[in-house]
Amino acid sequence: MSVITIRVAKEVKEKLMKYNINVSETVRELLDKYISELESRDLAERLELLKKRLSGKIDPKLVAKLVREDREIH
Repeated sequence: MSVITIRVAKEVKEKLMKYNINVSETVRELLDKYISELESRDLAERLELLKKRLSGKIDPKLVAKLVREDREIH
């Protein structure tokens, strides 16, 4: 694991200690969640671009047929 160091106001540090907050664990969880949200947003943007590029190029009936066939196989 890598190490990240931050500075916080004295009042924040006191409250962290008062409430016995595990800073490392809390920050790790929040960063993981934040990164996951960014990745989801990025994926949604890329899917929207792909949707625009493929608009009108895919036959919905063919897609439905392929999905039905796949479901029958599995």
